[in-house]
Amino acid sequence: MNTDKLNFTFPSKAKMASFILMAIGLVCIIAMFMMDHNEDPEYHNNRAWSNIFAGSFFFMAIALAAAFFLGLQYAAEAAWATSIKRVIEAVTMYLPWGLSFMMLIFILAQMHITHIYHWMSEGIADPTSHHYDKIIAGKIGYFGTFWWIRTVLYVVGWVWFTMKLRKNSLAADKLDIDVNNSYHWKNVKLGAWFMVVFAVTSSTSAWDWVMSIDTHWFSTLFGWYIFSGMWISALVTITMLIVWLKKLGYLEFVTESTVHDMGKWMFAISFLWTYLYFSQFMLIWYSNIPEEVIYFQTRWESYKALMWTVLFVNFAFPMVMLMSRDSKRNFFFLVFVGGIILMGHYLDVIMIVMPGTVGHHWTGLSWMEFGTFFFFLGLFIYVVLNALTKAPLLVKNHPYLQESLHHSI
Repeated sequence: MNTDKLNFTFPSKAKMASFILMAIGLVCIIAMFMMDHNEDPEYHNNRAWSNIFAGSFFFMAIALAAAFFLGLQYAAEAAWATSIKRVIEAVTMYLPWGLSFMMLIFILAQMHITHIYHWMSEGIADPTSHHYDKIIAGKIGYFGTFWWIRTVLYVVGWVWFTMKLRKNSLAADKLDIDVNNSYHWKNVKLGAWFMVVFAVTSSTSAWDWVMSIDTHWFSTLFGWYIFSGMWISALVTITMLIVWLKKLGYLEFVTESTVHDMGKWMFAISFLWTYLYFSQFMLIWYSNIPEEVIYFQTRWESYKALMWTVLFVNFAFPMVMLMSRDSKRNFFFLVFVGGIILMGHYLDVIMIVMPGTVGHHWTGLSWMEFGTFFFFLGLFIYVVLNALTKAPLLVKNHPYLQESLHHSI
């Protein structure tokens, strides 16, 4: 094993690429707010903030799902992923950044600077106001102060679990030998508790932060649908990062079978997302209840091309491309397919957010959507690659390390 390649050095080209992406994205974001909005200023403002919300949520969700995947490996005491734990941990390090952007959007919405959340509108629950909405007024007990309490608990809880898992992992490295694997067992307990917390908060946060954009509408499958989307996005991100690092000469200890397993995860969770995507649509279409079908009516009338694109890219494409064993072991192929899947799930977030904020004013994908994506992508790349430089790429004092290093299927 080449010990010189156990410590990652941030390539100057990658660093420059991240800065360029952020610069392009920042210019696009500024341009969105400086455009002439005389025709419909409220629509343009909503679209601009909706793009920022989509970018913030998408990359935050990737980091959160990576934290879930890390906790899952500990809770299940899985050995195969031990050699890639540092990569997973690096992706989780974006979580505080992502949550900070989300909190900023929430605060601005509460101050009525943005109008992403209709239920935050001034006078929405006041019968004497011309903004009064009877349906939202009936739900205001769930929102308001209680919503903010839940939001703070999500942020604090997720960050605490993520940072604690990372801290214990790094602490184990500092020991010459950990006879009792004390830090590992601490993380096993933490991972198990995180699974319990995440099982609840992944759904409730999806209701609070995303489903509440369409305040009149609800779906019991929505939380799982959002979860599956963020999980597959995280798996793709981790896999692409592993392949890139191997190309640079790092992670030579990661076996082809480990990458193959990541490919299997990508294939499987793509089907989970498709199952939930179709189930939510089919059940609402079949029941034909007016307050439920309105969600899909808007998307069918004004976002039909986007709906079909999302379904094809996130289901048919990975189903065909990742079915064979060879495809999961072809590194170039995994990166190519993964990049398309990742873009497909970003479009899925766009499709979830835009109809509830800009409605039928949608004019199709434009530089606004892609420019915002570039900014958050650049920031994500910089934070994750910088996190990789903070610790050796191979964990120490882990009871399953040797099993992972010789993993073969």
